[in-house]
Amino acid sequence: MREQGGRTGAETAVQMAQMMLPSHANPVGNVHGGEIMKMIDDAAGAVAIRHARGNVVTASIDRIDFREPVYVGNFVLLRASVNCVGTSSMEIGVRVEAEDLRTGQVRHTASAYLTFVALDPSGRPVPVPPLVLETEEQRRRCEAGELRKQERARLRREIQEAASAR
Repeated sequence: MREQGGRTGAETAVQMAQMMLPSHANPVGNVHGGEIMKMIDDAAGAVAIRHARGNVVTASIDRIDFREPVYVGNFVLLRASVNCVGTSSMEIGVRVEAEDLRTGQVRHTASAYLTFVALDPSGRPVPVPPLVLETEEQRRRCEAGELRKQERARLRREIQEAASAR
């Protein structure tokens, strides 16, 4: 049964694609990591807006793992979806794949986890709808997201304690 006002991952998931051009790359044809990072933030932001149906901001990028390079001429596909939600925050997972259009080879080139916060017109956090988990995979991704959230909170506490001890 669907939670009142909740949204499913399928309702808010985004797929974005872009051909990589020489303007995205260094002189030897490798796409700059910053270009991929911007695409990741754009895809995740679209998911967060679709889930919150309002203004959102990137609160943190938990991690980006660059697995393989992306080259000029590759067709880059980003798949982004909500992993889990808090009161006003949402963790979005993004998978980046690059396809060589001549050979058809598709490679998983990067993955990232980003946290977005929904804001009201005054810039204050506002509640977001719950995430309706429909599959075991979605439940697993949500549990992993909760663990990452706990780890970020633990790390913040340790940093604050270390700063206070000085």
